[in-house]
Amino acid sequence: MYIGSTDTRGLMHCLWEIIDNGVDEALAGVATRIEVTLHRDGSAEVHDDGRGIPVDTEPRTGLPGVEVIFTKLHAGGKFGGGSYNASGGLHGVGASVVNALSTRLDVDVERSPAVRGMSFRRGAPGVFDGEGPSAPFVPESGLTRKGARARKGVTGTRIRFWPDRQVFTADATFKYDELVTRARQTSFIVPGLELVISDLRGDEPRTESFRHDGGISEFCEFLAADEPVTEVLRLQGHEKFTETVPLLDEAGQMTSTEVERDLEVDVALRWGTGYETELRSFVNVIATPKGGTHVGGFESALTKTFNEALRTSKTLKTAEADVVKDDVLEGLTAVVTVRLAEPQFEGQTKEVLGTPDARRIVRGVVATELKSYLTSPPRGEKAQVKTVLEKVANASRTRIAARTHRETQRRKSALESSAMPSKLADCRSSDNDRSELFIVEGDSALGTAKLARDSEFQALLPIRGKILNVQKATIADVLKNVECASIIQVVGAGSGRTFELEARRYGRIIFMADADSDGAHIRCLLATLFFTYMPDLIRDGRVYTAVPPLHRIELTNPRKGMDKVVYTYSDGELQRKLAELQKKNLRWKDPVQRYKGLGEMDADQLAETTMDPRQRTLRRITIDDAEAAKDVFSLLMGSDVAPRKQFIVGAGGQLTEDDLDF
Repeated sequence: MYIGSTDTRGLMHCLWEIIDNGVDEALAGVATRIEVTLHRDGSAEVHDDGRGIPVDTEPRTGLPGVEVIFTKLHAGGKFGGGSYNASGGLHGVGASVVNALSTRLDVDVERSPAVRGMSFRRGAPGVFDGEGPSAPFVPESGLTRKGARARKGVTGTRIRFWPDRQVFTADATFKYDELVTRARQTSFIVPGLELVISDLRGDEPRTESFRHDGGISEFCEFLAADEPVTEVLRLQGHEKFTETVPLLDEAGQMTSTEVERDLEVDVALRWGTGYETELRSFVNVIATPKGGTHVGGFESALTKTFNEALRTSKTLKTAEADVVKDDVLEGLTAVVTVRLAEPQFEGQTKEVLGTPDARRIVRGVVATELKSYLTSPPRGEKAQVKTVLEKVANASRTRIAARTHRETQRRKSALESSAMPSKLADCRSSDNDRSELFIVEGDSALGTAKLARDSEFQALLPIRGKILNVQKATIADVLKNVECASIIQVVGAGSGRTFELEARRYGRIIFMADADSDGAHIRCLLATLFFTYMPDLIRDGRVYTAVPPLHRIELTNPRKGMDKVVYTYSDGELQRKLAELQKKNLRWKDPVQRYKGLGEMDADQLAETTMDPRQRTLRRITIDDAEAAKDVFSLLMGSDVAPRKQFIVGAGGQLTEDDLDF
């Protein structure tokens, strides 16, 4: 319940519970540095230069503050005493939960007059006689002095814990890359805080340090991948609200009490020329990847404010429909942060904010600040405002056009078959899992393919040469393009946000182009179209490229049981095969036939090598890493020429012939 799972995800959550306690000190303005170390023995250590965990005796329990915080639920040092205005914790359970899930946890507090500390074993205080979790352990309550007096003016907390392997799975481990990514993210959210991440587990220790003084404006620039339409905007404000929360009373009981909270809103956003949305949200320093009430308020304010501004500026005509959330979010990069004491999360994993008042307050602040920007832009930014209003309006018009187009893309009945492109040679089967659509390069290959296919389940759609490069085009341009529109229409599942995998008309989509550089380019253009507008087909493993042969070797003296014809698929394979045949004293008809294109094969040869499921070879197009694939498509097919040239020049010598094809 508290950490989400007992695998790597849960283990990382434990580590971030401890790190967040140090970050809370930075939010309070009393810490500037946090060091995180991953040790070879599987333990993790976190050291911050904050005020140090309280070591005085807690009057209601008679225990040291350190012991209370690490052994009692709902008793964190940040609750009830006003120590923090904003923190990432939830009801004071984080440290005690991590302690309960550790075979050993050591706490050292540097706080005048001396450095003192405690150790715990699965949540119970005591003393270890030696290093590591397997050392002899004697249960014992209370702090022990560790070393000399605390240095004057120096405070801090050092926590090291060994996860309990009876709880966590055997393969659960601390992920260095994930830790680095979140540390970088935190350094943006808390300007001036330095986070140092060290990994001592490998052959060569790794260390990275992060500090960003520009805050979420700098974070917004870091996340943005496209050219800007507007500068980074900061929308800030705060408001008080009242909520009822459980607090410890003098008798040590939880009592419902009304408290006044102050919620601070800080949003950085900018629109770019692209179409993707990058929205990150945070409560204090805790990322909320699944959103919550603050994100709901932000999106609601965006949509309402833009509709008002579009109507006021007459960018939208009276007869046109209002824009929706997706129109406004197109090309937007935004970082939404709120800060408040004791936020209500839906679960200890803190992926969704549940504080109800956050929606109202964020909506009010964003609406007020954004309306001021759109209606009375700062000097020199009027053109940017006009551009972003037009961008949102055009996104709405394109969405409506795409929806209208999608409605004509569903599979037609026999009486409606004329709605499909006339050049489509459809199959007879209506079984969506068995049927196949071959997208064929050129009309000449289409003629042969019609004779070679099994018309029961194989459909053919010819395209004329190289289709539109959709990486550089808008959705409106794509729908206007005859070849692209035909492909989307024939697939029958829509495109972009309206794509529905279950509505597809075919179980497999197969690119069939010549085995030359032009054919490779056509396959790349088709892959770009499907990745950009129909990526679920690729994710579901339904997009393939056919592998036609390059050479045909006809043997003149085949031995019994041998095929009279041998096909090869590269020049290297041809040379190896000829050498093998010569060694076996087998002769062949000269010259060896080399196919310049699919049109040079007769129907039997095309069926045998490329279309017959019993004998053909298909290569499935997959996405192992969606973000990496997106970057590659942008690099190879995008508008920016310089990085593409640099890639070709720098990496060209490392590629083989097989790398150049799918």
